[in-house]
Amino acid sequence: MAADTRRRRITLPPPPAEERRPLLSRLYTDHGDDGDQVYSCMTNPHSHLPVYTNIHRIRRDITSVVEDYLSLEQLRDVRINVTVVRPLVDQFYELEDISIIYCLLVNRAQFLVEEAHSSNRQNVNWTRATLCELIATRILRRFGEDYEGTDGLLLLAHILVAGFEPFQNAPPHIREEAEAQTSWTYQRTLPALEVAILTESKHFLSSTTCQRVVSAIYEGRIIYTPSTFWDIIPDHYKLKPISIYDPRESPLLNQYRLIVPRTRSILEAIQFAILLALYIGIMLARIKNRFTVLEAAFAIYSFGWGLDQFATILAHGWGVYTQNLWSFLDVAFILIYLVYLLLRMHGLRVGEIEPAEQAFDVLALAAPVLVPRLAFSLLSDNLVFLALRSMMADFMLLTALSAWCFFGFLLSLLWLGEGAHPLVTISKWMIYIWFGLDGTGIQRSTEFHWLLGPSLMVAFAFLGNTLFLTILVSMLSNTFSNISSNATAEIQFRRAVLTLEGVKADAVFAYQPPFNLLAVFFLLPLKFVVSPRWFHKIHVATVRLVNLPLLLVIAMAERRFFWGAGSKSESAYPRARKWFWRKWQLSAHRYLRAVFQVPPPDDVHNDIAVDDDLTHHLIRRQFTSETSAQTQVPRKPSRRDSMFPGLATKLRGSFAEGSEDYEGMAGRVASMEKSMRRMELMLSRLVPEEEAVLDDESPDEMGESSTLKEGDGFTTESSFRGQT
Repeated sequence: MAADTRRRRITLPPPPAEERRPLLSRLYTDHGDDGDQVYSCMTNPHSHLPVYTNIHRIRRDITSVVEDYLSLEQLRDVRINVTVVRPLVDQFYELEDISIIYCLLVNRAQFLVEEAHSSNRQNVNWTRATLCELIATRILRRFGEDYEGTDGLLLLAHILVAGFEPFQNAPPHIREEAEAQTSWTYQRTLPALEVAILTESKHFLSSTTCQRVVSAIYEGRIIYTPSTFWDIIPDHYKLKPISIYDPRESPLLNQYRLIVPRTRSILEAIQFAILLALYIGIMLARIKNRFTVLEAAFAIYSFGWGLDQFATILAHGWGVYTQNLWSFLDVAFILIYLVYLLLRMHGLRVGEIEPAEQAFDVLALAAPVLVPRLAFSLLSDNLVFLALRSMMADFMLLTALSAWCFFGFLLSLLWLGEGAHPLVTISKWMIYIWFGLDGTGIQRSTEFHWLLGPSLMVAFAFLGNTLFLTILVSMLSNTFSNISSNATAEIQFRRAVLTLEGVKADAVFAYQPPFNLLAVFFLLPLKFVVSPRWFHKIHVATVRLVNLPLLLVIAMAERRFFWGAGSKSESAYPRARKWFWRKWQLSAHRYLRAVFQVPPPDDVHNDIAVDDDLTHHLIRRQFTSETSAQTQVPRKPSRRDSMFPGLATKLRGSFAEGSEDYEGMAGRVASMEKSMRRMELMLSRLVPEEEAVLDDESPDEMGESSTLKEGDGFTTESSFRGQT
């Protein structure tokens, strides 16, 4: 009964007349080829939500609350949580607006941009960005707790993957001014999940509620058509709404199951295995005088595989694509393949062997890229591979800075020698000194100059081999330590990236390499000839024909294994054995769980509800009060305590939060001031002057004379000052 009163339902406004089906109808799973229009997140069914207003409301509240830099541990402190975080969560959650998560993450992105342009990295903008992520995590958790079951999962999916636009419902002149003053021209809707990935909100993405939705999307239980930046083969005649997938109500040949992230990951692993096998085959054969069938298969398949990677970049942008662990390896192989292809075609055109030899030499450089890429894809959750990407970025950054700085030493030695040694030889000596391999450069430094040559080489050895290598080791150790301390968040962040990349809207992803090349050369010109309806029909028929065996395998696997747990395919014997074991197992702790399985009656709820008025905001009052039974420091009694016992308690009680009579507050304050003046006058007559001076200087009396408590403010600066 109490749980039912707590739960609220967020409803969408009635759809316009032209919409034929409600968005949140979980029973609707149409995959047919009829002419009805299907609405999805790309058509923005939440266009009535005040996204623009919410963004600026959140910015005003966060800016006014956070006035000083606080770390994440300080933001999680109990006092900050009660006085700052929880009121903001209550305020934003009571708006009953599913776009509030998106608005919070957009503000986080802006605060991070402002923090990046500041000279001090540990500034207030970082705290504001972290607070936005923390509030978004709490609000998402509340949505997950208040809305359970299938409808709750569908609501969470709308919160995370429904597309929103930052200028939604903004005044027209604001939109025109933004288009005139900035380069913002393309109005693409972004889901909150993608904004969280772009801002690297790892705490938000690793939360249980967010991972619940990510897992449902990855397994294909939640289906939708995402918004994309640009499509190679656009087919937007039918868009899938955000809905719950049921394989028993879908057709057997369902082409949309080819773009499910779990299916895509399996297919991509098979595609890469084929690519690696073809690469090893042509490198073992290495026939240069003619273009063999194996080499032609490798060239065509690699071109189709590269087209698939290029379409992935266009779908979600370079920012999301580079968050993948092995994205830099894929880009490196594509560049090597393009250089090989150009040299190979040039050699076949001129009929010479030398360009072919150079082409195979360039292609041999792909081995250090493809072999580790296989390990990255198979062991993506390994801590070493998670840290290796960030450590490589730090290594490349410091190496580039070192090369830039030491280029001056190279020029100095070159000009000192006046051409005695070539530039390549001097560079080789300096590299050997850098890695501590050989000291030939120091031995022959007198050939440049009898004094300046050795001085430069020794200085370079000290700076390069000692200082910079020590800095490099320290940086890499710090990076690995930070990642290992947050290994779970890193793993779940990478999983969210793979899930978002796996949901595709471009029609080219429905064709496996190298059939995607035929689709581009055949369907793309057809797009400008036929109508959208007939283009969609031709595309669906082609996909089902090309992927017929694959679609049958996916349909059987989903019905038999993935969705077979609650179906008729499950035998009665395992169910009977599980029921027998749960019913008759001998355990002394069995009733610890049983007390929560049976709901309590109404009279028990009534007994519990008696204390609701007494315990309302009890924790908040406890942590905002200046003293409590646990934190009060014992002190020596003074003369004022003996003459006016309980005065301090009565004074604090008059300003208690639970008082509801505010009409006579001004009169009571005035009378209290008069009483205090009379008491001070009487005390000055009774107490000797020396003792009064000592009493006035005691810190205990100073703490008791203040009626406004230091920790009662609503800012993080004043709330945390009481603890330090």
